Amino acid sequence: MRHFGHLASDLRGELFHREPQEFTPDSSARILATALGATLYSPATRPQLADDVIKQAARGVVSMVLCLEDSIDDRDVEAGEANIVRQFADLAGRPGAEQAVPLLFIRIRTPAQITDLVRRLGDTVRLLSGFVLPKFTEESGVPFLEALTLAENACGSRLFAMPVLESPELLHLESRVETLYGISRTVDKYRDRVLALRLGVTDFCSSYGLRRAPAMTAYDVQIVASVIADVVNVLGRADGSGFTVTGPVWEYFRHHERMFKPQLRRSPFTPEAEDLRDALIQQDMDGLLREIELDRANGLQGKTCIHPSHVPLVNALSVVTHEEFCDAADILREDRSGGGVLRSAYTNKMNEVKPHRAWAERTLRRAEVFGVAREDIGFVELLAASLPSS
Repeated sequence: MRHFGHLASDLRGELFHREPQEFTPDSSARILATALGATLYSPATRPQLADDVIKQAARGVVSMVLCLEDSIDDRDVEAGEANIVRQFADLAGRPGAEQAVPLLFIRIRTPAQITDLVRRLGDTVRLLSGFVLPKFTEESGVPFLEALTLAENACGSRLFAMPVLESPELLHLESRVETLYGISRTVDKYRDRVLALRLGVTDFCSSYGLRRAPAMTAYDVQIVASVIADVVNVLGRADGSGFTVTGPVWEYFRHHERMFKPQLRRSPFTPEAEDLRDALIQQDMDGLLREIELDRANGLQGKTCIHPSHVPLVNALSVVTHEEFCDAADILREDRSGGGVLRSAYTNKMNEVKPHRAWAERTLRRAEVFGVAREDIGFVELLAASLPSS
């Protein structure tokens, strides 16, 4: 699989200076964590789940979570588990299943579900990349990760964990620091099994009876923004101790009455793309686009998505621009290992080799899986090419 692999090869050639590279579920954790991109969540109870998975993969989705937790009623958990087992059997029976499905994760509620589901999946567990662990703290997380270790040993397949940071203890000021350090100790102990950390901003807001409007990003809700900053501070460091931290979910996918101006400037959109701008504004996607940019600025990679319409936006904005690539490549040149300052290839900024090195390394990792756009190609062209109707 690879990002933008659903596009025709000649179209990719027009869009990319360097095309996204292929990866598989067996690729290194470093590659997979960067490649998650827009992770699409789906309730585990959907009756045509196997068909949904194949359809979304054909539209460019490379990671999906089949949810047995908050997205389904408590009374439907057993039915959801049984449905997952049936749908995995359906997927495994299709020709070329390993190549046709995205990275698949199951969001569970209890540690016992991990070992039970792996046993029930049998040979079809080969299609599973891991589990999403809800409301993760040191106290709750250790049993989850111990169960994951047992399940991995029992089935012989590599299984990753993606803990969700969403507990009230993490939000409340008096317990935040100790909770963060406890999470840090736990995920560091199981580092080889932790693919990425996910932020549960909806649960954060719930603790205070809040819900951000479509004109507001997570960073406009100050109590949420403070938690994101602290999570990145402790768990997202670039010194080798950190993890990939993914962006929070965007809850909206239909038009709402507006109080504020649209947040999309006209200048990036050519006259031919004006209809695309209008469609994004009508669907409240301008707020999502701003949040994706703020995610990146605050050290987050990828994003939780609850609607397929969000996926092309997240992935298009994950492509490395030609300017970013030139800057990163210049900074990482072997003859500049001693440091120093240089003018960027685009002659519009200063590149300081030592302070910008970690950024450059992260940028080139992203370039490997999302590609590098041609010099005259921007987000608008990438998005227009990626939309299902194009």
